[in-house]
Amino acid sequence: MKTINRTKAKHLIKDSNGLIFAATFVKKDNTVRVLTGRLKVTQYLKENAKKQPYDPSKYNLQPVYDLKAKGYRMLNFNTLLTLNINANKYIIK
Repeated sequence: MKTINRTKAKHLIKDSNGLIFAATFVKKDNTVRVLTGRLKVTQYLKENAKKQPYDPSKYNLQPVYDLKAKGYRMLNFNTLLTLNINANKYIIK
């Protein structure tokens, strides 16, 4: 298992080009959550949905489609603990 920083993890996720990845992070309520998801999923977006009231990247968040919950979630890079992507496992420091 390799150790990387949050910036490198952010780049790995953004450059995943829709590949499935798993991330462990701490939620707002201080519980640890494992998210299995991917980027670039547009199939479930609603046509008449409201525009996001804020820019997630300004808060170090990334919208991700959660494959287990079958819905969109925000991945918080500030609380990211581990990342499994492209058959590599990383610990975030």
